[in-house]
Amino acid sequence: MKQFGKVLQIAFTYMGTIVGAGFATGQEILQFFTRFGYWGAATILLATAMFIWLGAKMMLIASDISAKSYEDVNKKLFGPRFGRWVSHFMLIVLLGVNAVMLAGAGTIFTENWNVSYQTGLLVTLIGCFFLVRKGMSAILTINSIVVPLMLVFTLIIVVDTLNTPGSSRWMLLTSDYSPFAVWASPLLYAAFNLSMSQAVLVPLGAQVRDRKTIIAGAWIGGIGIGFMLIAGHMALSLYMPGIQQYAIPMGGIARELGHGMQWIYIGLIFAEIFTTLVADIYGLTLQLKERMKMSHTRITLIVLVICYAASQIGFGPLLSTLYPIFGLVSLGWLALLIKQSAPLGK
Repeated sequence: MKQFGKVLQIAFTYMGTIVGAGFATGQEILQFFTRFGYWGAATILLATAMFIWLGAKMMLIASDISAKSYEDVNKKLFGPRFGRWVSHFMLIVLLGVNAVMLAGAGTIFTENWNVSYQTGLLVTLIGCFFLVRKGMSAILTINSIVVPLMLVFTLIIVVDTLNTPGSSRWMLLTSDYSPFAVWASPLLYAAFNLSMSQAVLVPLGAQVRDRKTIIAGAWIGGIGIGFMLIAGHMALSLYMPGIQQYAIPMGGIARELGHGMQWIYIGLIFAEIFTTLVADIYGLTLQLKERMKMSHTRITLIVLVICYAASQIGFGPLLSTLYPIFGLVSLGWLALLIKQSAPLGK
């Protein structure tokens, strides 16, 4: 039972890392899968298989080399010299992506809870600081709470979709996109999210060490991600093409379930942003600790101050500038991860 609990913690942390703000709002599902019509389901299956296979592979490599941070895995993939440069680039982008998530959290406070943007940022930063100090155990714990709630909400959406006329539209919608665009999309999606998640999965794999536990956690986590993707795809397909006009498409669907469910969903979006932010900040502090002769607490404060300063730019500009650049670099990273031989383990 203790080992099974560890497997679930890995699975929930994996899901919580991938299911960020873009996933929860529905924008990622819409852009990477639903707009391709009935092909969306097949591409979700491909993305799910990649999450299971490559998520396990990344954690196994981290365990095999006793990685202290994601830079150790990048050196294994790219070689010592280029691995270091790739890690430098990822450090900058991860800081930017964390600033995007922080800005998103502040926007939720001001748009939904009538609290000022700056207050929302500070509340999120304070909560993040105290949880990061507690380390991986705190990350495992908060994901063990938030992710099951998200799974329950996803199941409610599936049931509601199946009971709505036209629920089979996800199997019938056509698309004018080329086959290249259709099948490149899940590769880009998996590459971006897996490369982002290494800040969390690498220290997690290095800490767990047990091969069977890692593989089981990756299987359950990958299948869970696939389930939430297909559930969102089914629900969004039901309201296509009109749903594309919404900034938060899943928020529009949640509104159909009633005012109470909409409030719960907004709370879950914030919780997902918060858990991903905590996990990524933790990964960044481990990376920086290898280079800076400072305490873990001081490094955490520096990272949070940088993210706070960058979040003043705003959610939209940060998102549109950083994500496309990182997506392209992630494809090269994904190819090398696929090419890398999996460790045999013990």
